[in-house]
Amino acid sequence: MGQNLQKGERLRPVDLARGHGLSTQAIRNYEEAGILPAAGRTSHGYRTYTSLHAGALRAFLALVPGHGHRTATSIMRAVNQGTAGEALRLIDESHAQLLDDRRTLQAMESALRDLETTAAPEPGAGSQPAAVPGRGGTFIGPLAGRLGIRPATLRTWERAGLVHPRRDPLTGYRVYDEADVRDARLVHQLRRGGYLLEQIAPLIDQVRAAGGLEPLEAALRDWRARLSTRARAMLTGAAELDAYLRRRG
Repeated sequence: MGQNLQKGERLRPVDLARGHGLSTQAIRNYEEAGILPAAGRTSHGYRTYTSLHAGALRAFLALVPGHGHRTATSIMRAVNQGTAGEALRLIDESHAQLLDDRRTLQAMESALRDLETTAAPEPGAGSQPAAVPGRGGTFIGPLAGRLGIRPATLRTWERAGLVHPRRDPLTGYRVYDEADVRDARLVHQLRRGGYLLEQIAPLIDQVRAAGGLEPLEAALRDWRARLSTRARAMLTGAAELDAYLRRRG
């Protein structure tokens, strides 16, 4: 807040709010939510706060960028209720989610690198032609041959929603267009990396939402930057929360 407060010094809601650009109603809301300890009252019933409340407010505002408003609220409520162990558990869960997000990001980046370095595939052999004459796309046999997998594996991926081939109206064969081939190659790389189909599904959804691999690369760079920002924010939040815990004694 930029104020040197003596322990026990009384503050009005406006004093607490001013240093953070908040309204006095926000301060009251934070108290009612358990983010701040209960305020004292004057003989006329007005709320009064102390440096302890100022520390709680700093801790909460520092926790929000790294943990989100809901989790930060739960953390502060647990601390103010005297259950610091629950607060630490919530923090651990946030860190675990951040680590999981990093692993997902790394899997996507690794799969993209593998796709970029994969040599152009050779046309597949078999009873089916490699492409659909005059209509584009490739059949299941040639695509499976390119990837070095069985056609049954592609059918399993289709049932899992990872690829969406259309049916050729003349032959009834599955036809994989350029986007399907891209998705199948990405699934193949992620499966080689040990990922389960249910873990791969949301990653493929991200590729589709981005409109392909090239837009996804930019999205992944932005995602990495946001994860780094979030990790730094968690450090800042941890420092402010530690200071508040020490003040509470």
